[in-house]
Amino acid sequence: MGFLALHSLWPLPDLADQILRVTVMTAVLWFVVFKSDRPSIDLRVRHLAATVAIGIAVFVVWIAPDLLFKGYRHFWLFENALTGKAQTSLASTTTNWPVLALRTIRAVVIVPIVEELFWRAWMMRWLIDSDFEKVPLGKYSAQSFWMVAVLFASEHGSYWDVGLAAGIIYNWWMVRTRSLGDLILAHAVTNGILGAYVIAFGKWEYWL
Repeated sequence: MGFLALHSLWPLPDLADQILRVTVMTAVLWFVVFKSDRPSIDLRVRHLAATVAIGIAVFVVWIAPDLLFKGYRHFWLFENALTGKAQTSLASTTTNWPVLALRTIRAVVIVPIVEELFWRAWMMRWLIDSDFEKVPLGKYSAQSFWMVAVLFASEHGSYWDVGLAAGIIYNWWMVRTRSLGDLILAHAVTNGILGAYVIAFGKWEYWL
């Protein structure tokens, strides 16, 4: 949300905007996560086939309402002063391949790592115990499970409904697998297929 606010106050050309986002997010991952003094993070994938299937399923859930119900996304529940509108922050990406490449890299590589570290590796545990490192990955608590799902939904603006469904599925998969690597892969598969769909069919509104 901070990037979106900055972009609205100080708009940058699309390419410069994507370079800035990728650079900042990569730097945060490198210096705050991978170069920290904390124990190394286990990113092994333990359920490859099932995790890929989960990622595909979330993609289907994400686009299904708009395919099944014409004008669905413009209903007042999804398009209002609080949620905003289903429109991209990118000005024009149809032929700007460097922008598309950077946006895809961010969606497939960086965002899954950042969001899974935050939502399911940290917040789901922190809501159980502020000393979150004592809490095993994937430990179930109804309060933390549903709070993370709702908060995850809220960051997706007018797509909050499918964001909620995705949050529930990802949370469930974390509880089942207790594997951060599987969650990052599932999220990356979802974002990768969605990115291909956006570019192939010009559905830029999915890239908020």
